[in-house]
Amino acid sequence: MPAPTAATFLLPARLRFGGQALAPDIAKAFGRADRADRDAGERAQLTRHFELLPRGWPVAAITRAFDANDATLGAWVRADPAYVRPDLNGARLLASGDALRLDAAEAEAFVAALRPTFGDAGMPIDAPRPARWYLRLPREAKVSSMTAPADALGEDLFDHLPEGPEGRRWRALLSEAQVLLHQHPLNAERVAAGKPPVNSLWFWGGGVLPDQVTSPHVAVHSDEVTVRALASAAGMQGVDLSSRFEGAGLFDLRPLRDLHVVCDAWLRPALDAVRAGTLASFAVDCEDGAGWQFARSQRWRFWRKPLAGIAA
Repeated sequence: MPAPTAATFLLPARLRFGGQALAPDIAKAFGRADRADRDAGERAQLTRHFELLPRGWPVAAITRAFDANDATLGAWVRADPAYVRPDLNGARLLASGDALRLDAAEAEAFVAALRPTFGDAGMPIDAPRPARWYLRLPREAKVSSMTAPADALGEDLFDHLPEGPEGRRWRALLSEAQVLLHQHPLNAERVAAGKPPVNSLWFWGGGVLPDQVTSPHVAVHSDEVTVRALASAAGMQGVDLSSRFEGAGLFDLRPLRDLHVVCDAWLRPALDAVRAGTLASFAVDCEDGAGWQFARSQRWRFWRKPLAGIAA
């Protein structure tokens, strides 16, 4: 559990930084820090900072509570708008959600075409936000685990649907939805305007709202909806990420790809705060599971060599 004056920086998987080198002072601090490797993946990373009871990962219900006031009325599955490209082996996911740049009118036009299909299947569809579409199921419905779109870019969407009888149902619904979306005249307008078509859905995040969400952090700074929704479920006021380090809390830096910006705007100011005693400690938590804990007492570890690179 972080101390009240601790900070944690969420970083993407280290490969996202390519071959970028650490500045000498930052490399020295990493070399002297305490290393802790844990499970990889977005779910594992975020559940290190948000505890859900009962255990699970019902992202759809959590973001539904953030987007609307009816999350307790059922089980939820995200059915996000998606752009897939057919190839010889299937259909590859190329974009979904926010990447499609839908406005509210476009989202409503597409969802209107899909309502009869999903209504007849007993799972009404709606879109409280243009990038986030939802299916509502009975609370007692058994919802299989499905892959988040961020973990499946470039992969065949049918490979990420459940197997067995339940999987056949989802595949049939997806196939029917794809036909309806392919035929929608709005897609021709989008393509003519240089935008990707909405020709599929991505089902994921199914489940019911957890009974409890808690976090040890004093504040959550993020521009990403899942993190903001988790903060809201934990009774915290999430705030937009600023351009520089500004004290204790959880800072979601996963969208950043420039390691120099991470070091200059975030890690170096945090190191200065630890040395000055205004911050007790801070941690770096990478999505691939690598992690480091930094504290003032580590400055005496002269025998430790600087870290050759963040991927080392």
